[in-house]
Amino acid sequence: MTLTFIKDDTFKQIEKTGIKGQHLIFIDDYSSTELENIFKTAEMLEPFWRNRIPLLEGKILCTQFFQPSTRTRFSHETAMFRLGGNVITESNPLVSSAAAKGESLYDSLRVTSQYADVIVLRHPDEGVIDTIEQLGSDASPIISGGYGNVTHPTQGLLDMYTAYRALGGDFKEMTVMIATPDLSRARSGQSFGLGLARMGAKLIYSGTTGLGVPTVIREKLKAMNANFTEVNDLTIGQHEEMLADEGVDLLYLPGCSVKKGDPGRDDFLKKMAEFYFTLEGLQKIKQKSGKTVGLMHSLPRNEGEFDFAIDASEHELYFKQIGFSVPLRMSLLANICGV
Repeated sequence: MTLTFIKDDTFKQIEKTGIKGQHLIFIDDYSSTELENIFKTAEMLEPFWRNRIPLLEGKILCTQFFQPSTRTRFSHETAMFRLGGNVITESNPLVSSAAAKGESLYDSLRVTSQYADVIVLRHPDEGVIDTIEQLGSDASPIISGGYGNVTHPTQGLLDMYTAYRALGGDFKEMTVMIATPDLSRARSGQSFGLGLARMGAKLIYSGTTGLGVPTVIREKLKAMNANFTEVNDLTIGQHEEMLADEGVDLLYLPGCSVKKGDPGRDDFLKKMAEFYFTLEGLQKIKQKSGKTVGLMHSLPRNEGEFDFAIDASEHELYFKQIGFSVPLRMSLLANICGV
């Protein structure tokens, strides 16, 4: 197949998706049809993620990250380069941009929009959502690379695409457990959950009392009539029993988003004992339920979060997620920029 035919097929697929020019704040901004078309586009682009398919020549991506990032920033930048576009980046705005001189985020994004065709923004304050809604069409399309504690839709899309590729694409047949001591700050898990709910999957949230699913996410789940339950304070043994009894296909660990030095981080890691899943435990679940439970993690990971022996097992999906990240984000950029 020639490059021309590949590009023509991709153009037709992107036209079906129909999200050109839109901001992305929450993953449920997209319908189930739009999500499915994003995944179909990613699958078409997947063979080229280590090469180059010039769909976005002349386009510029700006990555503005007010919080640290490796995977989210690098994968979007790589995706734009693979699509033939270019990148401008600001990885420490509070030190090296006009934000250090007091420029508002509203002004910063209006200015950046004069340079870039699309922006990926990460920010610690979920109040940024109000700013983006205020900007509307006065800004280039802005993709959330993580806002506050509640939303990280590009991670959620990546996690969904991993599930789509690993389990054959029928979300209605999937049961997923999202497990963490702190569901209140698990923005990657919340985005994954919203996307799964949009596609009809069954969700089980497992956390600890007082650190549950944020109200905004719970309301969104209820509005979608999502099939979800929330349990708290399970022991690791009870977790393993539930995984087997409920026929869970995927176990998702959002990880700890709290920085080193924050007391909340130490508290999180102390509670990890009842969320510490082992290779032996996953093997026991397979013997009981007949299912190979795939383990996903948003990364980076810390010692004590789960058994690293899983790395070399059939249960490992967290490094495979990284392999899927570039084609998924190529799809997202191509669909939002248009070709």
